[in-house]
Amino acid sequence: MIRIAILGDIGAGKSFVSKQFNCPVFNADKEVAEIYKNDRSCYKKIKKALPKYIISDHLDKKFLLKAVLDSKNNLKKISKIVHPIVRTKMNKFLIKNSSKKLVVLDIPLYLENKLNKKGDVLIFVEAKRKDIQKRLKKREYFNEKLNRNLKTLQLPLTKKKKLSNFVIKNTFNATKIKNDVKNIKTEILNI
Repeated sequence: MIRIAILGDIGAGKSFVSKQFNCPVFNADKEVAEIYKNDRSCYKKIKKALPKYIISDHLDKKFLLKAVLDSKNNLKKISKIVHPIVRTKMNKFLIKNSSKKLVVLDIPLYLENKLNKKGDVLIFVEAKRKDIQKRLKKREYFNEKLNRNLKTLQLPLTKKKKLSNFVIKNTFNATKIKNDVKNIKTEILNI
């Protein structure tokens, strides 16, 4: 199995690129949303770590975002609880799809959490700052300070790009992205 990890800035279009490979995709952001919704153990741990922000019987993204905005330390507390759960889910995904030729790992903190293995194909999605900003502002919970706090967990984009095997320049043109992915996929399968 060839593991393809999609790297890039918040809002650069990593998830769209991931889907274009037409193979199993592990999307960490979707997994986190699912954990917040259904994992009672996670709920109890976060409630214990951040009692003043958890005021209902479930994890409300609005209150978690407030916690992150109030302190970068809160983000670290949440990450320490959630990341091991995501890692377990990723490992189950890899086992389930072990017979597939390719799998895509859409995990924003892939390198930061040392999930990369020798032989992984790293693809960096690059987009213009103004295009990213335009897209981020459309998101329901967009907040510039939140964005900055999240970036404190990330390696510099220049380093991620340098470590990558391929770079896709995302101009947010679906046809171009599909062609770029098709070419990269062909090259990966012919290695």
